[in-house]
Amino acid sequence: MRKPLFVLLAILLIDTIGFGLIMPILPGLLQSMTGDRTANSFHYGALLSVYALMQFLCAPVLGALSDRLGRRRVLLVSLAGAALDYLLMAFAPTLPWLYLGRALAGVTGANMAVAAAYLTDITPEDQRAARFGQMGAAIGIGFIAGPVLGGLLGEWLLRAPFMLAAVLNGLNLLLTWRLLPESRPAPHPERRKVSLNAFAALHRLQGRPGLLPLVGVYAIVTLVGQWPATLWILYGQDRFGWSMWVAGLSLAGYGLCHALTQAFAIAPLVSRLGERRALLLGLAGDSLGLLLLSIAVSGWEPFLLLPLFAAGGLAAPALQSLLTRRIDDHRQGELQGTLTSITSLIGIAGPLLVTTLYALGQGLWPGLVWAVGAATNLLVLPLLFGRRQRETPSTVEPALPGTAQSNAEKQQAP
Repeated sequence: MRKPLFVLLAILLIDTIGFGLIMPILPGLLQSMTGDRTANSFHYGALLSVYALMQFLCAPVLGALSDRLGRRRVLLVSLAGAALDYLLMAFAPTLPWLYLGRALAGVTGANMAVAAAYLTDITPEDQRAARFGQMGAAIGIGFIAGPVLGGLLGEWLLRAPFMLAAVLNGLNLLLTWRLLPESRPAPHPERRKVSLNAFAALHRLQGRPGLLPLVGVYAIVTLVGQWPATLWILYGQDRFGWSMWVAGLSLAGYGLCHALTQAFAIAPLVSRLGERRALLLGLAGDSLGLLLLSIAVSGWEPFLLLPLFAAGGLAAPALQSLLTRRIDDHRQGELQGTLTSITSLIGIAGPLLVTTLYALGQGLWPGLVWAVGAATNLLVLPLLFGRRQRETPSTVEPALPGTAQSNAEKQQAP
């Protein structure tokens, strides 16, 4: 199991670096194509939305196909498509070709759902939170290295990051073909039709005990994650007068703290506290960080809050582990595709919501938007504890080690 895990993490790291490579140079590429700064802002946002939209539509389909056809086969096809897609964008002569390239990138980028399903296949239930944390760490490191390398290459040649991204995806294709075995060698006997409806998976999964409330928790956690993802740089420059260098340094620090937490803190904390308590601890850290940021008045204060936001990274892996316990093995790809689809859908609407709240709060209190984000986390509580009250004993999470109830509940856990 260790070799496939390391290969999968390496694939995720390389894939994320390839994605991050092109982010710094997109504005410059658009400027070279349109020559209009006003249009650039619109097209930049539109390209991000097109990518998220295609991920939303395609992630459940790829996940369900991987349940039926195997993870390795779907990964190979998507990685080959990604390499060709980056080459298309590297030589895109006009703006419509660039839109086509970003749409195809969204389709192939939905393979994150297949990777998460693969990770579920090769990991025992009690270790999944830690493995999802390692997955998050690999992605976090990729998002640190990719934009820095892309910016340096873009200074030399504007389209060079696209070419390097194509090479990296080709390397990923080779790694998958040579070193990654199939995690589901025998197809499941259920031969259902794979639906092209992005919402169909939710309808099929809704009969699982306690699943949909947890999916709702996932949606809220993902939505609150849009606050720093959308506003961190904008708020830092508006409120604290950050230079581009300081803003970039803050992003690197954010990614580094997040990666360290995902790699080293999740496993011991989940082992000690359990998935549910680790989830609550992550939400508490994230909410406290958002509240303190709302009243910060100096440019150095957000740097002190980075560990709190990194602690917030505990929530997603613990939650994903809880979700995987509610689904049979032959539907894990469909579940991960649904989660990726929800993430992509929120990635379309979330930035618009957050920037609108920010604009509305400017005349009242610039930090109001962060306080609203912290309050949004509270919506998790009725879903989480209301679901717990409705659970049967067979779905209750084991108690803390050392309690009288612990051993009995461990025998009842799925």
